[in-house]
Amino acid sequence: MNDDQLLRYSRHILLPQLDINGQQTLIDSHVMIIGLGGLGAPVSMYLAASGIGKLTLVDDDEVELSNLQRQIVHGQQDIGREKVASAADKLRELNPDVSLQLINQRLDKAGLMAATADVDVLVDCSDNFATRFLLNEVSREQNLPLVSGAAIRFEAQITVYDPRQAESPCYRCLYEDKGELEQSCSESGVLAPMLAMVGGTQAVETIKLLTGVGESLAGRLLLLDALSMQWREIKMKQDPDCPVCSQNQEQQ
Repeated sequence: MNDDQLLRYSRHILLPQLDINGQQTLIDSHVMIIGLGGLGAPVSMYLAASGIGKLTLVDDDEVELSNLQRQIVHGQQDIGREKVASAADKLRELNPDVSLQLINQRLDKAGLMAATADVDVLVDCSDNFATRFLLNEVSREQNLPLVSGAAIRFEAQITVYDPRQAESPCYRCLYEDKGELEQSCSESGVLAPMLAMVGGTQAVETIKLLTGVGESLAGRLLLLDALSMQWREIKMKQDPDCPVCSQNQEQQ
């Protein structure tokens, strides 16, 4: 690190759990963020500010006026622009040292497998089940930790799926892929600042995974009720019949 970086990241370096070696690890890391919306906005901003060396941003959407209530990485002047380009401008303002790779398309499985070949942590900030199931498969096959978040109305959930841990459950252990209709914030609404709480927590979990600090949320699901401002924790176990990650599946 040069003198400017030592000053920029000094508050991280002061933390004994991180110190200069942990910060260097962040600088040497590569994180992929899927979705630059309500969750991807705070995740990308905090990870860029924290000094993640390379961020790959994936989103095929454009900025709309209705996004600005919660997607704080975009501004009024960005309406009509690609979200990845809009976010990149903001992140470069925050930290010009961060290398950015922009993917303005919805990747299929082959595309995700290729794009995650040198990624250290995958962060799911998407807004649909199809993408979440796909990211879960890629996470397991690439042995890549997946930081998952979701929010709607006044409710949210956050967890980590870590295939590097033998008994860690995956997304498919919790949800069956039945192709059911799902609710979206465009239909049900979502409280804007709650997304900062969830996205900030996803950023914390990402940094912990990269540096090995603390205990990750792997095997634990955090549920937020913002109306009562209560957090609940649910212990998760691997589904022995999960078609993606179970030991039974491996033996078949």
